[in-house]
Amino acid sequence: MSRTTRQSRRAGALATAISAVAALALVPAGAALAAPGGNSCENRNNNTIAKLVECVDADAVVGHLEALQAIADANGGNRAAGLPGYDASVEYVKEQLSAAGWKVTTDEFDYTFVGPASLQQLTPTSTARATESMTGTGYGTVTGTVIPVDVVLGQPNGLTVTSGCEASDFTGLGFDAPGTQIALIQRGTCEFGVKARNAQNAGAEAVIEFNQGNTPERSVLLLGTLFGINTQPLDVPVVGISYADGAALAVPGSTATVTVPSPEQRPQVNVIAELPGKNTHNVVMAGAHLDSVSAGPGINDNGSGSASLIAVAEKLSKLKPANTVRFAWWGAEEDGLLGSQAYVDGLSQAQKDDIALYMNFDMVGSPNYIQMVYDADESSWPAPVAVPAGSEAIEDLFESFYTGNAIPYDDAEFSGRSDYEAFILAGIPSGGLFTGAEVVKTAEQAAIWGGTAGAQYDPCYHQACDTIDNVNRTALDQNVDAIATAVLAYAYSTQSVNGVKGANVPGGLSLPAPAGPELTVNNPGGGGLAPGHDHGQGHADAS
Repeated sequence: MSRTTRQSRRAGALATAISAVAALALVPAGAALAAPGGNSCENRNNNTIAKLVECVDADAVVGHLEALQAIADANGGNRAAGLPGYDASVEYVKEQLSAAGWKVTTDEFDYTFVGPASLQQLTPTSTARATESMTGTGYGTVTGTVIPVDVVLGQPNGLTVTSGCEASDFTGLGFDAPGTQIALIQRGTCEFGVKARNAQNAGAEAVIEFNQGNTPERSVLLLGTLFGINTQPLDVPVVGISYADGAALAVPGSTATVTVPSPEQRPQVNVIAELPGKNTHNVVMAGAHLDSVSAGPGINDNGSGSASLIAVAEKLSKLKPANTVRFAWWGAEEDGLLGSQAYVDGLSQAQKDDIALYMNFDMVGSPNYIQMVYDADESSWPAPVAVPAGSEAIEDLFESFYTGNAIPYDDAEFSGRSDYEAFILAGIPSGGLFTGAEVVKTAEQAAIWGGTAGAQYDPCYHQACDTIDNVNRTALDQNVDAIATAVLAYAYSTQSVNGVKGANVPGGLSLPAPAGPELTVNNPGGGGLAPGHDHGQGHADAS
């Protein structure tokens, strides 16, 4: 669909929604605005968009990111669920929000902790290989012969790899011979769970899955889930590794030891902060996951979203909203959206009905960013999940913000592959922002947003280098203003989303009709997430 067609189709509906909440003079996001002197931002009621945006900027967000980095540095280099860095992150958020005057609680949920996996190649060279266990793995320590299964090394870009996709791939390779065998399987074509299940059925006592190696994003350490085809964990340990390490293990005579520690129960918590409104039965929610992967500190993924919400909350503490505002920092997102799902599962139907909308902010400062809005109107591609009614209005608001500030934007697939999944499955209108993960930026996108063509939106995605140096301040500055605008607007009225009028925004809210997306992401990259992105419980990793 052309940009012109899309704008004309939606302009009428957007104008109707905007007329319900009066008029606003837009403040350019990312502009060189001097924050009010002294403590005026903290001491005054920032009840207009202009005042709030004046007080919320990238500096405030970066200050919280530095604190999260320090927490990771003091706790083994990460903030992963089940480990001390996550516990310290929880305490930090609680302290900041309590100091800002919000009502802060924690929401505990069950969590099965699996310690760090290890992979030691024994022969023909003795080398420790970087590895991660896959979600849905079995457990134990296995030492044995490494048997490559239909792998293709040195492949050109685009070559099809079907390693392990069929039971017949394992025939005649020696998995039924005496001794212990470890299957070495390459990414490609079918779900990770299909490959691992076939290997287990063939007699493999451990499975190593390595990345495909045909593109940069398919060469790094492989992370993934075995759920999808499998509804229960496998019996054998299954780990992921990089393409280079897979190639090293594929040489004849390789033996290795694979270890996935046995699980233990370590209950985790979400942090919930609330600013009561006059209407306690019309709740505006915004959330971001607080945990990192175990491989690194997670400062862009997702310190950026978490810190942005802290920065906005601090400047809203004196607000007397028409609607109740509730922020959430989710735990164990990286393990399959566990915290947000547990939270929604724990709500009664009446409590779910009270939630007017949910906004998700997962990675809003990618270093090689493009600005994206969740594609609720499915203008770029059909969503793989049902889009709750009212979600398109949230998309409209973010797109209108970008348009009014002359910021180009594009669509991110409305996929449910982050913490908004539980909300959309419950029929709650949802939306959000995203600046990209492991997909490679095109030359067209670099011409629009700047940055480096041929590099990932976040080259440090799920890696140790996702540090304080791995965020783009321009993206942060623009997005924290967008978040602040949306939260404040909906704190007064959600009429455009669910028909509940509320009150006019002081100072008004007037935004232009969306200019339309740049239409650069309608490709298998899923709007910034590669098809094998591994967060969603209901969307298993594929090729």
